[in-house]
Formats: sequence, C-alpha cells, structure tokens
Amino acid sequence: MTAPNAKLADALRRTGMSNNELARRVKVVAAVCGQPHVQPDATAVRRWRGGHRPRPPVPEIIASVVSSALGYRLTTYDLGFGEGSAAERTLTYSPMLAATVEAVADLGSADVDRRNFLAVAPFAAVAAIGPSRDWLLNTLEQQPESRTHVRLEDVTSVRNVFGQFQRVDVLQGGGAGRRALARYMTQHVYPLLQRTHAEDVRRALCEATAEQTYLLGWMAYDDGEHGTAQRYLIQSLRLAEEARNASLGAHILAGMADQATLLGNPAEGRSLAQAGRHGLGKSSSAACLADLWCLEARALAKLGQEKAARRAVEESQQSFDRVVPNAEQEWAQFIDSAYIHGEWAHTFRDLGDADRAEAHARVSIRSAKTQSRARRGAMSQAALSAVHLQRRDLEAAHAAGLRTISLAKRVKSSRCVEAVQDLHRRMAPYGAHRLVADFQERAREVVAVV
Repeated sequence: MTAPNAKLADALRRTGMSNNELARRVKVVAAVCGQPHVQPDATAVRRWRGGHRPRPPVPEIIASVVSSALGYRLTTYDLGFGEGSAAERTLTYSPMLAATVEAVADLGSADVDRRNFLAVAPFAAVAAIGPSRDWLLNTLEQQPESRTHVRLEDVTSVRNVFGQFQRVDVLQGGGAGRRALARYMTQHVYPLLQRTHAEDVRRALCEATAEQTYLLGWMAYDDGEHGTAQRYLIQSLRLAEEARNASLGAHILAGMADQATLLGNPAEGRSLAQAGRHGLGKSSSAACLADLWCLEARALAKLGQEKAARRAVEESQQSFDRVVPNAEQEWAQFIDSAYIHGEWAHTFRDLGDADRAEAHARVSIRSAKTQSRARRGAMSQAALSAVHLQRRDLEAAHAAGLRTISLAKRVKSSRCVEAVQDLHRRMAPYGAHRLVADFQERAREVVAVV
C-alpha cells in the first residue's frame, strides 16, 4: 500500500489551496508550458496526496505552482515526488537567468541533503563543450564597458564569505568546508538572486554568486564528486556571463579544463582551456591567462604533443611573469608560485623531461611549505617521486613518496589520494624492492582509510 504524501499535504496546507484550486492552477500552468493534455481534477489531487506519483512533467508543474503560492522555491523532492529532472537541468547552460537560479538552488539543496541523484550523478565527458561555446559566443558579443565593483552590504558579505572558504579549501582540502558553504549558498545567497534589483546590483550579485558557485564546484572536484562538480561549474559559468566578467568566466573554464584532463579527456581539456583564453582576450588577469596556458600544456602533454606542450608552458611563464598579485581578483590569489610551478612539474613529468620536472617541483614544494599548503605540497611531492622513478632512483622516490603520504593525510582531498594511488601504480614494476614494498603498504593504508 502506498504511503500518503505528507510533504505535499503539508505544502498545500501552507498555501491554503484546496484540491480543486491546485488542479485548476496546474491546468493553467500546463497550458502555458505547452502541455494542454495535463488536465487534473480534484480526484487526481487526492490521489497525489495519497501517494500516487504523476508522470513528468506534472511533478515539475506542481512544484512551480506551489512555489509561486508560497513565495519561495520548492522542488519535486521537497513535495515528495522524487528528484524530477534536477540531474539533467543542472547540466544545462540556460539562456534564462531564472532557470539558472533554479538549477543552482536545486543543486545546492541536494548537496546539503546529500541526496541520491548527486551521489550517482555521472561526469558527462562532453557536457562542458556546449556551455563553453555558448559562454564564448555570448561573451564576445557583449559590448566592452568599464565595470566597477558594487560595494553593497549583501554583495560584500558574499565576497567576504568567499575569501574565508577559499582559504579553507587551499589549506584543508575541498572536503573540509563544502557542506557548510553549500548550506550558506542555499539559505542565504541563491534566494537573493530571486529578488528584484537595479541592473548594477544584479550584475554584482551574479558575479559574487558565480565565484561562490565555482568554489563549490572546485571543492566537489577536489572531494572526488565529479558529476556534482561539473554541474556547479556549468551553472557558475552562466552566472559569470550574466555578470559580464570575462576573466571569471575564463577562470571557471580553467577549472573545467583541469577536471576534464584529470578524468582522461585531455582533448576536451585543451578545448576548454582554449575557449577560456579566447574569451579572456585582452582582459587584465595575467594570472588567469597563465593558468589557462598551463592547463592547456598539461592536456597537450597527455596527448603526446610535446612541442605544443612546451610552447604552452613558455606562454604560461610569460603571463605569470606579468602577474601583480594585489591587482588580481581574489579568486586568482591561489595562482602563485606553489600552484603554477607544481602544474609545470606535472607537465614535464608527463613529457619525460625529468630535469625540468624536478626543478619546478622543488620550487612548488618550497613555496607550499612556506604557506602550509599540504594539498599542493603533496601533489608536487608526488610529481617529484615520479621523476625519481623515471631515473630509477628508488631511494629518492621512496622518500618523496612518504612525504606525499604524510601531507595527503593532513587534508580532505580526493586528488591527494589519487596522487598516492598514481605513485602506487608507477612503483608496481619495482614491487620486489624493499623500499617500494614499504611504500606500497603505506599507500594501501591511506587509500583504505579514505
């Protein structure tokens, strides 16, 4: 026997709507949405309240009707009808801001509640190409204009929270503060976007929200939840376009490129990095340009295009030399010596250039240690260990590998664990050696704990 839908009954009680009234409003909205065949009556509503789940798109229409009556967003999940089309909608780069706001609100709510569709949401290998194309075309069509930051209290508050959570991510890993940030965004920030604003306030708020939504995506990426991360990143890209901040949009594409390459799609990673560079144009973020060239180099190295990869590193170095830290936007502050040299080290590791890989890895390790950045230190130590393996120096590889494990234990980062696993695979051919066997045993312990 089907259990009564208590969530729907409670929501209808709060709206004050009768069964007849809900049926009437659903028919009206369905007709407007091009679904004239949806013709419920009071009997159908009683069945819904009794636990019957109508076929799509009726649950979405009911959610729209009830949300309008209550004055705030409710999803099909909130009304007891399951997830609806949330997983698909959050992969869509919508031309309508209202749809984007609904998508990120649904995504944040699901992330806070740890609902099933996020746990099983797959990373779609080509899903980011369409959004990157739409962002680039729309960005290039926008007329250039002088943009000033709006110092309004609510926008400033969002920006301040961004700085705090970005520091948590950099120092403790993406798994450390993501739930708290998702809760803050869902309860305090996304609702702000649904209000009426003057144009300058709206753009400033979209920009601040894009930054935060990107950070949620990056945290999910670092936490190993790639389907969730991809959805956050696509929606943050749309918000960045609404804010007309080309630098921020290009930065988001850099994150998408990084993810694509990590997940074994370097061709897509290269395309995303190139889209970011073209959209960035002559914008002022040298740090963002250095990062995009750097990530393109990493993708090219994975593709085996050595000459192009080396040229991309050179372009990255030239851009990084022009960086003035205090002149960059806050989201670009992490693109520093520890980060950029660490990424160059991985590129040269993949190209088999042990000398240059080691030189960059050591610069990154020193800088990361000074800043107490365990995640970056772990990843660069892993690159250094791999370089020693290329030279068949097992003693040095073992020492750097143990430092990788030690640093990885200090943060909540799936990428650090993956770096340990990568070393585990690289050392497998030398498994009979006592030092390698020791590392393999310690590595298995780290992976087992996670």
